[in-house]
Amino acid sequence: MAGAQRAGTERPRPGAQTRARARLAEALEAIGAGTYVVDEQGHILAANTRAQRLLGRTAADLLGQDAHDLLHRGSRGQPLPTTQCAMRQAFHAGNAAQGHEEYFLRGDGSLLPVSWMIAPYDLGDTGDRRTGTLVVFHTPEQVAPGEQRPEQATESLTDFERLALLAETTTRLTSTLDVEEALRRLVSLVLPRLADWAVIDLITEHDEVWRTAVVHAEDDRLVHQEDLEGPMPPVPEESPMPLSRALRGVASALAGPATYRGAPDSGIAVEQRRLFEATGIHSAAIAPIRGTREVLGALTLGRAEKPGDFTTADLPLLEDIARRAGVALDNARLYQRQRAVAETMQNHLLPQMPRVPGLQMAVRYLPAPDASQVGGDWYDAFTLSDGATALAVGDVVGHDLEAAAGMAQLRNMLRAYAYAWAGKEPPSRIVQRLDEAIMPITDVSMATLVLARVTRTDAGHWELTWTNAGHPPPLLVTRDGLADYLTDGHSLLLGTGVRTTRPDATALLPPGCTLLLYTDGLIEAPGHTLDEGLNRLRQHAAALAHRPLPSLTDQLLRRVHPPGLDDVALLALRTPTQPDPDRTAARRG
Repeated sequence: MAGAQRAGTERPRPGAQTRARARLAEALEAIGAGTYVVDEQGHILAANTRAQRLLGRTAADLLGQDAHDLLHRGSRGQPLPTTQCAMRQAFHAGNAAQGHEEYFLRGDGSLLPVSWMIAPYDLGDTGDRRTGTLVVFHTPEQVAPGEQRPEQATESLTDFERLALLAETTTRLTSTLDVEEALRRLVSLVLPRLADWAVIDLITEHDEVWRTAVVHAEDDRLVHQEDLEGPMPPVPEESPMPLSRALRGVASALAGPATYRGAPDSGIAVEQRRLFEATGIHSAAIAPIRGTREVLGALTLGRAEKPGDFTTADLPLLEDIARRAGVALDNARLYQRQRAVAETMQNHLLPQMPRVPGLQMAVRYLPAPDASQVGGDWYDAFTLSDGATALAVGDVVGHDLEAAAGMAQLRNMLRAYAYAWAGKEPPSRIVQRLDEAIMPITDVSMATLVLARVTRTDAGHWELTWTNAGHPPPLLVTRDGLADYLTDGHSLLLGTGVRTTRPDATALLPPGCTLLLYTDGLIEAPGHTLDEGLNRLRQHAAALAHRPLPSLTDQLLRRVHPPGLDDVALLALRTPTQPDPDRTAARRG
């Protein structure tokens, strides 16, 4: 909520950014090698504990520093020109790359021989809209104090390649909360690097098994075999077959065509035989995908064209990948459940618009992607006891179910006050009464609000009277595209405890004009000031003035609202192009 923030200043979101940075740090700690992330300029954003130990430097020594200047050295300890640094060249090109037999400078001045891997890393989950780079490094000669050198986990990959794959798996899977995207990333991580077939079976919330993905690596493409995907028979309780055991969370196992040639003991065994026959897989490795509290499914890697069979030495790596996939899927499912609950709650909380003869109204609400996809942004419009129309848009601090509950309390109290005092007190006095009642009656800590009253004059025109409690100003756009913010009637936000007289303001609404009431999520974007956001809204609203009202609101959200950020409530009102002829005639008479 930025209603109290003065235009022209940037408004940081420390809460969301802190949570995102914490998720990034947690992801890096899960990687069993030295790892750090740099921004587009090559400055270090985060480094895991192992990186700090290997480099002999604290987080304070690393964060904000140019990684190349701080770390990269030649074999004799001399500074390494960027033109001779393969990592720097790949970094600038935005490509994934690997290097060996190179050197980092430790904090004590000694050289650390390293092998390294870099890959582009999406910083969107950290509140940054740019792309960064993930750097994983490993040294066979030197390990961190108190740690042992990792054992060889598979004959097909070196220690470093295994660590690099697990690092990439962790960072890519934990940076999304979308189940389908997480599965797509999982498949692209293992194909064609480990196998040429990947099969993902998931257990739904209704304990049904669904073969979600059967994917084949064909040249440079990953092709879904949709005829092999779909619902599966239930998991048998006693079956010793590999997939059945994996889906019960018992153990990982190897399998081949001969595994399922005998008499099937369940419907899943029948489907497995069909899978092996259709794909030509000659060797498969199967591992459970476990969540925090339950088994979520199973991951199968299969080799058909790819030479060599899987061995038991390959299973630990597959289990590590499946374990990371389970964490990502568990988080994504929890997030989607919260989103469904929140959206249902939000839909019940946000009201239907009244029908007012002569006026058009349109409303839009976009939930925030963070937290539970529900927040404190709200709108309202209702007919008052004296026949006038009340409009309100507000924002309660927070982005969770508690904020939504506070929003409902605030909105219902405002309705009660506005209806009871309609025609007797102006909007400013009603908002003042609301402010006095917030602290003793509601759970709302602070909020912003615009309350407006729309009436029809004797001349048939429409008049707006409003008061603004720390909220972004309404925008008035004429049908000719002249756009101006209504900055009068402004006072402190609600919940400060400061008792003050609140002003009102009045303006005549021109024929065919559009009035926009909105919340701060429409005008805020990282790296931009509120003035820039307000100017962007004014520019696009003026350009869309000729559009029908529903089209105008939809296009405004597409053009102005930064995707994936704050929630937004938007209320638009349009007056008729001509004054009411009956009122005009009555006045003349």
